[in-house]
Amino acid sequence: MRSSFLLPEHQIEILIPFNVIANNLYQGIIDHGSQYIYDSAKILFFTYDKKTTILDINQIQVRKNVPNAHSKDKNMLKRQEHNTREKNMSQETGAVKKIVIAGGGTAGWMAASGLAKLLGDQNLEIELVESEQIGTISVGEATLPHIRFFNQKLGLDEADFIAKTQATIKLGIEFKDWGRIGDSYIHPFGDYGRDFNEVDFHHYWLKLNQMHKAGRIDDYSLPIVMAEMNKFGFPDPDERSVMSSFSYAFQMDASLYAKYLRGFAENLGVKRTEGRIVDVTQHAETGFIKSLVLEDGTSVEGDIFLDCTGFRALLIDKTLKIGFEDWSNYLPCDRAIAVPCEGSDTPIPYTRATARGAGWQWRIPLQHRIGNGYVYCSEFISDDEACADILANLDGKPLNDPLFLKFQAGKRKTQWEKNCITIGLSSGFLEPLESTSIYLIQAAITNFIEMFPQKDCAETDVKEFNRIMDLEYERVKDFLILHYYATERDDTPFWNHVRNMEIPDSLEYKMSLFRERGIVVEYKDGLFLHPSWVAVYLGQRIVPKRYDPLVDAIPTDALIQRLDEMKGQIAQVVGALPSHPEFLRSNCPAPPVSM
Repeated sequence: MRSSFLLPEHQIEILIPFNVIANNLYQGIIDHGSQYIYDSAKILFFTYDKKTTILDINQIQVRKNVPNAHSKDKNMLKRQEHNTREKNMSQETGAVKKIVIAGGGTAGWMAASGLAKLLGDQNLEIELVESEQIGTISVGEATLPHIRFFNQKLGLDEADFIAKTQATIKLGIEFKDWGRIGDSYIHPFGDYGRDFNEVDFHHYWLKLNQMHKAGRIDDYSLPIVMAEMNKFGFPDPDERSVMSSFSYAFQMDASLYAKYLRGFAENLGVKRTEGRIVDVTQHAETGFIKSLVLEDGTSVEGDIFLDCTGFRALLIDKTLKIGFEDWSNYLPCDRAIAVPCEGSDTPIPYTRATARGAGWQWRIPLQHRIGNGYVYCSEFISDDEACADILANLDGKPLNDPLFLKFQAGKRKTQWEKNCITIGLSSGFLEPLESTSIYLIQAAITNFIEMFPQKDCAETDVKEFNRIMDLEYERVKDFLILHYYATERDDTPFWNHVRNMEIPDSLEYKMSLFRERGIVVEYKDGLFLHPSWVAVYLGQRIVPKRYDPLVDAIPTDALIQRLDEMKGQIAQVVGALPSHPEFLRSNCPAPPVSM
């Protein structure tokens, strides 16, 4: 396989012997974000922009001309290759023949489905071990738009998926009472207005807002207007259409999704083994996991093991003893209570997160019920008080007894260790404030497939996977902290605490740039894009002091007219769309479900 991140101009493809990458050159490439995949031999493929002075040009030329290099360089490379071969001979090498997935649930069956579908031509044996005696924790029913692309890769029919998982459409997340009590804003899955003259739209809005000649910035966001009017229609692939300016996700029953994917994976040949894991054996020399031992004495051997055992982290923690990075100093909530309640026949196409005295409450409308939960900090409220609080704020009759969960915000120090890869709650936990749990499962599966190893799990594979997943978690962490820190509430000890807590330097840097002149710090890697940061900044009253001076190139009257036209076009288009409940009834109605 080969893959390359193409930089804008003057690209050169450079072939570098695999062993060279283990040296300083490897770190130089990684630090500057080049994406790469190497094959099972010794060649790395990537692209390099001549305009960018990442490495010394002489160094690059030597690497570029490796086949014709000076004899001294050739001899050096030969010695390195010889040493690498000798090292590899002492380890188990060869193609991966069997993958064992420890644990089911959403993480396990997403992994099984993705591997079976996308690596189906590798003659892989995939076996998933789970026990019906051990319950699974639904990591979240609200999703991000990325889940659509995962389902599309699997070849799932979207209407069938929606019906089978009792799903509804999700256009964003509404945040109530976060900046101040009484405030409300929606974080949309789409753009605000249209950028023009190479200036972000929100700068034009900022100018008119300072002049008191602009309405809500929400009125220039198609998905927000759709959500508020309870409407939905599919995006238009034509970029000239206003209906191309948004995406959508789903609010689904995660347990039904796991069941749906189980049938899909088993049809592709995935073997499911029922049993409780009581022991894990390791190779004496390498420490690699060798097998899972079940309660009935069965031994399940494999080459690669995926830890999908949830908070227990049976393989990565109990066996391999990987440490945990505790982020509770930034994200102090450590408890959750989940309880479903009766729904209505007019579900709304967005999730709601309402700030409470010691945390926040989620509300996720499905076709057959409403999912509810209270995420809170036990330092500021008791479990009994939190339970009473959420039961007093349900839209309908509870359908189950409240489920109490304990957790610690943070992640494993490494996501891939030896021949074990963590997926789901075993890899870490970030509260579901922005519906990132299933996304992080998907990211781990996707990156593992892209970095698919041989049996020896080369160090470069492991390092790159861990680098990417660390970035994913770090960027989500900053975004979640922003919601708590960017508050003006001082009505409870909890909100006083988060309003005054120390925050990471990376977040302080982002916030300071936006406060001063509306700059949104963006990265090549990471989940949340420009509109997401704008939504939370402005929604929680972080308004820039200045806007981009290029905005003044457009006369104020012309700018007012252009923004009025945008707002009018959005209102007209949304007005013609079917209601969200009507869309569900016409396209993907779900059958009744007994609770």
